[in-house]
Amino acid sequence: MIDLRSDTLTKPTPGMLAAMAAAPVGDDVYGEDPTVNALEAKVATFFGHEAAVFFPTGTMANQVAIRTHCEPGDEILIESTSHIVLWEAGGVAVHSGATCRPIDGTHGLLTAAQLEGKLRPDDMHSVRTRLVSLENTHNRGGGTIYPLETVAAISAWARSNGLAMHLDGARLWNAIVASGVSGPEWGRHFDTIMVAFSKGLGAPVGSALVGSTDLMRKARRLRKLFGGAMRQVGYLAAACIHGMDHHLDRLADDHANARLLADAVGSVPGFTLTPADVRTNMVWFEVDPRHGSAQAVVAKLREQNVRASALDGQTIRMCTHLDVGREECERAAQVIRRIR
Repeated sequence: MIDLRSDTLTKPTPGMLAAMAAAPVGDDVYGEDPTVNALEAKVATFFGHEAAVFFPTGTMANQVAIRTHCEPGDEILIESTSHIVLWEAGGVAVHSGATCRPIDGTHGLLTAAQLEGKLRPDDMHSVRTRLVSLENTHNRGGGTIYPLETVAAISAWARSNGLAMHLDGARLWNAIVASGVSGPEWGRHFDTIMVAFSKGLGAPVGSALVGSTDLMRKARRLRKLFGGAMRQVGYLAAACIHGMDHHLDRLADDHANARLLADAVGSVPGFTLTPADVRTNMVWFEVDPRHGSAQAVVAKLREQNVRASALDGQTIRMCTHLDVGREECERAAQVIRRIR
């Protein structure tokens, strides 16, 4: 079975397992796990920030970041199809008592011009606009990458208006490899960044939140409040370090494999790539009703040992990843081309 449902499906490689088994550990709640400490220092430096906190999941790290910046009654300016809006179970309201102001972007991407006029008035009747949150790469947008100049313009606008900047960078590693823009170049435009290790880098679990020392001190306290404080997790942190050291550059292979699949999708009448330009590891496409539903197409693919995700009635997503190589993607492309 060639499983293209998600890049979260990867299993640890032999090298990663060896690194996990050899990791020195301690109690992270006491700050005594040397491997966790090494990971946090490594990822903070990678993005040009002062500190980082290790989390079990990206959703928790995003929600802690929001709570770090926002008080109950605050508002977040955010693209309407962001992961935080669609797939985090209403956590902004539940955990922070805040509200989202969704703004429709183009394949998930906003511009500074779209934020103009979105600040709430400073009076007792309004929520307080407090945070701008972006997602890069943008999952529902099709793995799209923010142009750096767009991020810089949004960041300048936000800071000129006293707003904080957060980045859901679950797949920021993919953006770095595809764009050639370094971690510190992205990092300087945000107060906090969440990155995930369990997707493109292939770790079994784990995300990190990076930011200033003061913000991360607050985030660590909130992690405890949210139930995310962990003990001897250096074994997991070692997998994340191994992923950063050995699996980052190879993301280019995933991107090339995704373009191979996209070419196959584009050859089938009634399949429409959204967006047409596939730059990272995601292939999103719409299914014309002549093929039935997305679920019907997914069932046809599975009959030929290819798994994909039906995300709504007519939308399919495929993700390339560490556990699916070029040969498997070529076979999957052949299966896709035969659909009529």
